[in-house]
Amino acid sequence: MPKILLVDDDDALRKMLRLILTKMGHVVREARDGQEAIEMCGQEEPDLVLTDIVMPGQEGLETIFALRHSKPNVKIIAMSGGGRISSTDYLQIAKSLGARRVLAKPFSSEQLSAAIGEALASL
Repeated sequence: MPKILLVDDDDALRKMLRLILTKMGHVVREARDGQEAIEMCGQEEPDLVLTDIVMPGQEGLETIFALRHSKPNVKIIAMSGGGRISSTDYLQIAKSLGARRVLAKPFSSEQLSAAIGEALASL
């Protein structure tokens, strides 16, 4: 079963995504921000990191950049609903930093499943 690290500061969204991912058959760990995610990846490398972009503390773009340097083989999917700039802009930047797939919020469970399948296809 693929191990997914879910990174989002929104408790309700994290809980919902954890349920969906668990039903898909994934082992899910959770982090509330990028710093916590980096620490968790140092303990046990996940197969995939599903990270929000706009978060307090260490946000998603910094996290993607750090993971690309410390864990170059980990697959990353970035998700964003926007913030100060549009979600499209954030997601384009995330892709340029190394996210394999991107999801604009809100997204369906089918879109999530497809993105995960594509990102993990090489496992």
